[in-house]
Amino acid sequence: MQPDTRTRPLQERDITLLWALRSPCSFGCPHCYFGELADDKIGPPKEVGLLSHIPVRDVERAELEAFARTLADSPVERVVLAGGEPLDWLPTLSVIKTIKEAGCEVVIATNGVPLTRPGIARTLVELGIDGVSVSLDSADAAVNDRLRPSRSGRAGHREVLAGIRTLLDERGQGPGPRVGIYTVVIRARPQEITNVARLAAEIGVDYYVPQPISLPPGHKLFTERCHTAADAPAVEQELLRLEQDPGGLTLPGPTYVRQFLDSIATQDSGRVERCFGGAQLFFVQPDGTVWDCPSDRRIAATPPSARRTIVGADAKTLFDGRPACTDCSHFSRDCVNMTPLVLGMPSFLGRVGS
Repeated sequence: MQPDTRTRPLQERDITLLWALRSPCSFGCPHCYFGELADDKIGPPKEVGLLSHIPVRDVERAELEAFARTLADSPVERVVLAGGEPLDWLPTLSVIKTIKEAGCEVVIATNGVPLTRPGIARTLVELGIDGVSVSLDSADAAVNDRLRPSRSGRAGHREVLAGIRTLLDERGQGPGPRVGIYTVVIRARPQEITNVARLAAEIGVDYYVPQPISLPPGHKLFTERCHTAADAPAVEQELLRLEQDPGGLTLPGPTYVRQFLDSIATQDSGRVERCFGGAQLFFVQPDGTVWDCPSDRRIAATPPSARRTIVGADAKTLFDGRPACTDCSHFSRDCVNMTPLVLGMPSFLGRVGS
């Protein structure tokens, strides 16, 4: 199959922008794609595309606002604000307001704890946020807090659930925001796929996404936490159980189970026909750098001449000339984690039937 290199009409709003707005986070998850703070204090990563929780290059607020204003006349349909932890930085609320005024959907990816702070959940509802995706990796509090440790030791599973409930209470019977839970699945605990789903349904959230853990082969936790082909049957069993009984939750699309299983069966790069990276999905790092997607393999393969930034840029021209979709030879577990942002989000947000 030949890649489709036709460009899309510029006026078509179909881009999802995954925007890692800030670097810092109050949690110290060892599997975080920002790396570990202790390692960064020794020396922040110098390689292109690698991230750090130390915010030495985070874009200033005025530049963020300036770019956000240009979204109004651009093909960007949806902005997923992530981090780090975007809600630990109060100016994020102003950036959200600007993005909403530009006519874009806004989804917040958060660890959930900031939702417990006075006024945060209410403000998100008042701003018309479309979705809030909360990270929770186990239905068991002790296990979750070991996998996702708080830097202060004063927040964890209990506070995450309290944040979700606070947001749901503030939403009340209103239309939004829709609320979901994302779970990073490690090889030792495939049961969390259905355990967390059951908890999510009990709390009353709207959507749920289990994700395969993605670590580079050289990572110190790679052998312990990353799946191998031998782990696929146990994972498949849990995914199929979830699919058969979602408990009222909206799940990723029908091809997600196969994509999840394909990704954990190998560490080799694979081919993706009609990949939406660089067509309907772009990734913005805290320093303003723009990539076709967050995949470390795709980033490493990007030539210097193709690197871009939001600093001083206009979104309309920044995404001009993008292809209709192209084949990609860098399939990895990162691809599985991006699919729900583009293909699943309309259903998560109640825009189409589940």
